[in-house]
Amino acid sequence: MPESVVLLHGFAGTRRAWDGVVARLDPERYRPLALDLPGHGEATDAEGPITFARCVESVLARAPERFVVCGYSLGGRVALHVALAAPERVSRLVLVSCSPGIEDQGERAARLAADRRLADDLERIPFEEFIERWRTQPLFASEPSEVGRLAREDMRRNDPHALAAVMRGIGTGEMQPLWPRLGELRMPVTVIVGERDQKFLALGRRVVELMSNGQLSVVSGGHGLPLENPGSLARLAGGLVD
Repeated sequence: MPESVVLLHGFAGTRRAWDGVVARLDPERYRPLALDLPGHGEATDAEGPITFARCVESVLARAPERFVVCGYSLGGRVALHVALAAPERVSRLVLVSCSPGIEDQGERAARLAADRRLADDLERIPFEEFIERWRTQPLFASEPSEVGRLAREDMRRNDPHALAAVMRGIGTGEMQPLWPRLGELRMPVTVIVGERDQKFLALGRRVVELMSNGQLSVVSGGHGLPLENPGSLARLAGGLVD
């Protein structure tokens, strides 16, 4: 029976960000399920605030009984919450370009204020202007132009007001850091980072040190690996670890 692989996109992306990875997963071995997280893509009709608990509930309601969960950036933070909430259902955890949160209270408070300004911008300025601001930040500066084009195309599948709710509810500044809980994870964990993504490379090394069954894989690319290097992600999400 094919192994189920649940794929969770990053902030302002959609399930379509995983198209390249899905196309490279052997259908005889894997059953990929790329989901729109609450507030993204087609998942914008639910009422109430967007929280990590709501995201976990949404993933578990749509996922099979037992599955691999692979999350990129924001999706990785959601995947961590899923694995901690229902470890009996998660056979393997794959974290791509992901941070378990900001530990320093002052730094987290500053990020929370920045996140709220971004949420206000999403409701105030033209969405195309926000997209350009987002895609030209240093995190994505070194990515190939085709990756930027695909990312912008995917962002346009979202509603800016829904994304504002996402930023206010589950932005990096809003999230309580999960570093103290990483040792609770007993399933195999693969942490994937792009070789140009130095900040997240340092975070990834620390993450695997705190896990009993974690492995770091550094692949070609920068931060936006689902679009830049879907081949490596398909291999590693499928458990083919070097």
